[in-house]
Amino acid sequence: MSDLDAVYQLWSEAAVRRFLFDDRQISLEEARSFIDASIVSFAKHGYGIWLFFEHQNSHLAGFSGLLNNSQELPGIIFGTQPQFWRRGYAREATVSIFRYAFDVLGLESIVADVDESNEASIRTLEALGMSRTRKALVNGHPLLYYEMQSSALLNRKFN
Repeated sequence: MSDLDAVYQLWSEAAVRRFLFDDRQISLEEARSFIDASIVSFAKHGYGIWLFFEHQNSHLAGFSGLLNNSQELPGIIFGTQPQFWRRGYAREATVSIFRYAFDVLGLESIVADVDESNEASIRTLEALGMSRTRKALVNGHPLLYYEMQSSALLNRKFN
């Protein structure tokens, strides 16, 4: 919770919230409730949202994590400050989360959904080795769905 202001600033960034909150400006209280839900999820499931920081100056660079969703499988989520795009931070953080989820928590599978127009996140999911499973129209937005099996990560090498 001590990082609430930095997280709120990240989630308020227009380029980040475009796909994260369907371009809706969230309130500080909503950001607090998302963090509270993550804290509860860590206590209950062993996962939630992690923050990652730019190593040279300790500024919040982004977040990655696992969330409970309407499916039985946890869903991956990530976002990066625009000034840190294309540096591989989201991919690196998410690889670590996959390893933790599969190796430590013993999860068998992780899912993701992404707006069809979010090309950067699609590239990241595919670079991680996630497989597209389906496409659907949700609230007028075309979404793509992905899945990663624990066995797929074992056979994958990352640079």
